[in-house]
Amino acid sequence: MRLVIGWSGVGGLLVLALAVVGQKLPTRDEGLFQMQIRDKALFHDSSVIPDGAEISGYLFRDTPKRYYFVVEEDNTPLSVTVTPCDAPLEWRLTLQELPEDASGEGSGEPEPLEQQKQQVTASEGTELFTYKGNDVESFVSTSSPSGLYQMEILSTEKDSNFKIYASTTPESDQPYPELPYDPRVDVTALGRTTVTLAWKPTPTGSLMGQPVQYCVVINKEHNFKSLCAAEAKMGMDDIFMAAPKPGRDFSPFDFAHFGFVPSENDFIKDRSLATNRAMGSKMSRPYIPKPRVSDIRKICIGNKNIFTISDLKPDTQYYFDVFAVNTATNTSTAYVGTFARTKQEAEQKTVELKDGKVVDVFIKRKGSKFLRFAPVSSHQRVTLYVHACLDAVQLQVRRDGKLLLSQNVEGVRQFQLRGKAKAKYLIRLRGSRKGASTLKVLASTRQGAKQPFPSLPEDTRIKAFDKLRTCTSVTVAWLGTQERNKYCVYRRQVDESYGEEQRRREQNQCAGPQSRRKSEKVLCKYFHSANPQKAVTTETVGGLEPGKSYLLDVYAVGHSGHSVKYQSKLVKTRKYC
Repeated sequence: MRLVIGWSGVGGLLVLALAVVGQKLPTRDEGLFQMQIRDKALFHDSSVIPDGAEISGYLFRDTPKRYYFVVEEDNTPLSVTVTPCDAPLEWRLTLQELPEDASGEGSGEPEPLEQQKQQVTASEGTELFTYKGNDVESFVSTSSPSGLYQMEILSTEKDSNFKIYASTTPESDQPYPELPYDPRVDVTALGRTTVTLAWKPTPTGSLMGQPVQYCVVINKEHNFKSLCAAEAKMGMDDIFMAAPKPGRDFSPFDFAHFGFVPSENDFIKDRSLATNRAMGSKMSRPYIPKPRVSDIRKICIGNKNIFTISDLKPDTQYYFDVFAVNTATNTSTAYVGTFARTKQEAEQKTVELKDGKVVDVFIKRKGSKFLRFAPVSSHQRVTLYVHACLDAVQLQVRRDGKLLLSQNVEGVRQFQLRGKAKAKYLIRLRGSRKGASTLKVLASTRQGAKQPFPSLPEDTRIKAFDKLRTCTSVTVAWLGTQERNKYCVYRRQVDESYGEEQRRREQNQCAGPQSRRKSEKVLCKYFHSANPQKAVTTETVGGLEPGKSYLLDVYAVGHSGHSVKYQSKLVKTRKYC
């Protein structure tokens, strides 16, 4: 059998003849096939289809391409598969019978492809198959007559990628993974942010021993009928550079986006041209498009046929597709995709804030809480106090739906919000990923009202003086503010194994002196300084045991009784004095 394959575009003609020694059995010369597909001089950018290999092509809109191949022996099996990637395609397969002397029983010399093509031009031939759409479609014949086969392919909607596979040995090739008897993808579990999928394995991998892996594609728009359609959608922003805005120039590096690599001489010329232009006028800056984040995710998971997708958005519809991929040939087959809507977030109970009243708020790890503040009287400003007792939390404030504030809050913070008649404020607090969060929140419209929480310096560490450390006492210092606050000092003996990690876990700024034992109290005193640079106070804690470790805490107490704890300090007395 001799197989002649060629391609012709509308604007030009590319001809390639491949001759294989005539054989009676419909089998492929594997050595010649491997030589053909590795010969880049033959197939680089030419779209010639080797027998038994899948190739990729590209169509410009309304510009058809024609593919030719010659089967010179009767009763030859034939399979042609076309996979649309970006847009629906129209394709048509026709047969032009060859003259008697061109068959396999003739001289054995292949007729030039140019002459065979002229015969097709003169005659329409016999139409074998036509198709229009975006499905993966095939023409299969167990016994094809000899002749020149022509396939014309067209995209009428837009420029498009596609794939073509052609073979005269389809039974032995089996290029595409076979689907199981039930090719559906099932949703077996559904949560707010997760979906679990399951499907039956392909016989190609489980029974035939072919190297098969599964790839899962997730998106919010629709199901895909082929893996190349999903990959084309994913790569749309990466492959093609956005058109430059008028008046902007390309730099030499921009051409790399189109596959052109400028030579060193061209780059030198561009630099000299740019230099000359800059001397006469200001050179326009090159346009660099911003990358757009794709909503499509592709995850290849090996040979598992159960998979859980995580990090989805609640109450959102997603489309799920599974593709069996032959890793040896890179061909793929699509399962019947499915879709599902993730569950809604549990309805959050909104906490009502009263003017001037402190509210305690507890948030689970990575959870959220909503607070609502609706002042009764007209107001010019709203003062919002937030005390994050543990880790930082994310704060969002909206007034009648308009976002006023969004930032992370750590420690005690005060915010001034512009008021509006009959306005309603919605406060959203999102917890930390590290663990649960505890907060105190207060909203007030009263002008000149005293702050419920004590004012704190930026540095809330406690410093211990090593040189003043004795066997029974330690001396510590901490910063104050210009406001007169009450400071209470507490101590607690801890084990030798107590470390900084345990200290951080116990660091709850909202746990006030009332949570401590009376025996742990050292003293309480008032302190302030008109000069912030001198707002430092010291205290000696006595009555300690030699060689023991202690945890020291300082609480700043406000006028309303609300307290804030400084960062705890771990100290150790001297063992010998």
